[in-house]
Amino acid sequence: MSSIIQLLPDHVANQIAAGEVVQRPASVVKELLENAVDARATDIKLIIKDAGKALVQVIDNGLGMSVTDARLCFERHATSKIRQAEDLFSLDTKGFRGEALASIAAIAHVEMKTKQEQEELGTHIIIEGSKFVSQDVAVLPKGTSFAVKNLFFNIPARRNFLKSDTVEYRHVIDEFQRVALAHPKIHFTFYHNGSEMFNLPPFTLRQRIVNVFSGKTNEKLIPVEEETEIVAIQGFVSKPEFAKKNRGEQFFFVNDRFIKSGYLHHAVMAAYDGILKDGAQPSYFLYLTVPPNTIDINIHPTKTEIKFDDEHALYAILRASIKHSLGQFNVAPVLDFDRDSNLDTPYHYKDLTGETPTIQVDGNFNPFSEEKPSKQFSSYRKPEPTANWESLYVGLKQDTDEIGQMTFENEEVTSSLFNDEEVEHSVHKTYQIHKKYIVSSIKSGMVIVDQQRAHQRVLYEQFLINMTVHQASSQQLLFPLNLFYSSSEMELIGELQLSLMNTGFVFEENNIDHIVISGIPVNVTESEVPLVLEQLLSDLQDGIPESSFSQNDTIAKSMAKSLAVKTGTHLSEKEQENLVNGLFACKDPNVSPFHKPTFITMRVEDLDKKFAI
Repeated sequence: MSSIIQLLPDHVANQIAAGEVVQRPASVVKELLENAVDARATDIKLIIKDAGKALVQVIDNGLGMSVTDARLCFERHATSKIRQAEDLFSLDTKGFRGEALASIAAIAHVEMKTKQEQEELGTHIIIEGSKFVSQDVAVLPKGTSFAVKNLFFNIPARRNFLKSDTVEYRHVIDEFQRVALAHPKIHFTFYHNGSEMFNLPPFTLRQRIVNVFSGKTNEKLIPVEEETEIVAIQGFVSKPEFAKKNRGEQFFFVNDRFIKSGYLHHAVMAAYDGILKDGAQPSYFLYLTVPPNTIDINIHPTKTEIKFDDEHALYAILRASIKHSLGQFNVAPVLDFDRDSNLDTPYHYKDLTGETPTIQVDGNFNPFSEEKPSKQFSSYRKPEPTANWESLYVGLKQDTDEIGQMTFENEEVTSSLFNDEEVEHSVHKTYQIHKKYIVSSIKSGMVIVDQQRAHQRVLYEQFLINMTVHQASSQQLLFPLNLFYSSSEMELIGELQLSLMNTGFVFEENNIDHIVISGIPVNVTESEVPLVLEQLLSDLQDGIPESSFSQNDTIAKSMAKSLAVKTGTHLSEKEQENLVNGLFACKDPNVSPFHKPTFITMRVEDLDKKFAI
């Protein structure tokens, strides 16, 4: 039998490797930004078009490459970061495998311009699908420029699996924010379709967080700082009252590298135990510095998973340091009921020395002076004597004649909106069980309705009608609402604005970091507006469907879920009847918008069988 195993050609191997390294335009953004950081750049520009599908370009002022390095960097496993396997445990750079540029060049048109500072001329290279098209000498500024065009041009199947521009753009923003937050001393600029989206000058860590997200972020941050032999922790966590439903603003950085860790996230949630609402997620930006030989980064192609040597100690230190910060800033509750908060000493006062108090003396004060100030210890005044009660009736004219001439209706008038025969005494037809189910009698037996799912169905169809058939009515607010969001959330709200206006929202103005709402739907209270929009943004994190009907459907489902009456809410008899009647007036009353049954029926025969011997 002939041999069947053979070596794959380089261009095929590169395309296979690209499937792990480059999954979408955001993967290219991540790799190129990290390469620019490793090149010790102080100014990095990111330029994308069509959410990165048409162009991803990163321009930096880093070290640049020589002619040989410029050609060699596109080969597989060619890297300047490590020399031997032991170097994996002493990494101080982002990349180390040497696969990224080879993978990107295999599936896109790549144009690279690079020049070192001491060189007079730079190198200009063009590659299309792993094939070198040209390599020329050019006059260039110091640094490197990578332009990646037409991603997946030679793999149509992969290109078809890409999501809409909105979804891919959100992934690009996520990767940009992770690199920008990890390096506050580098100047980052981000352009999308010719518009400047971010301009982040080098600043402190707190200011970088505020610049990346909205200006309101500053007031909700609590600093965390702890240093031990195992780990040094610094960063910020949010106050419990600013917790959100989604996990969008949660960042872990280990040695300036963004990671995902459910174990460390559990440590943060344990520190917030007892001071968060159910389902609420705190924001945190935590930077951990550990010895490089105590972690293993080479686990996943995206390098977002890390293996720690001593996870249990790290868990305990992280939990304790966050709990200490929450207590230090009087956020966590204290069980000392007799404690006087005026006697608390701020944490940073422990190293300060006390000052001698100064005494002020009034030299003009004379206790023996005759002019004594009048002191009024009470505003009480002695009541003046009033006249006898009989004086109240002096001077009244006896108008008995006029009273006698007045006419009154002899018959008692009882008005009614309905005729007597039309008035039907209401019978108690519905009952609420455990503040969760509504039981109503029908001819064949009884029907048991889940109040939350039923209300979701009613609201869902109501919102859909408002968005597709006619515009809903709004209630104007006396004072407009100012709601602050990050730039990515603001762009998503802009996409949804027309559909939200059809549901009853009235937008007065849209600014860079906040919106002003002057009108809200009739069935939404003012306090529910931030929760409804936050839930809507959370539900749409995975993307907006292409068709407008699907977009309206997603919005209607999200708002129905937010506004529906919750399990555990007491309903009056009238509310129970309205809910049951509203459910069976729907087009599809059998299931909720999330395809779960809204009610069950029990016939009398079924009950008889239960009692049968």
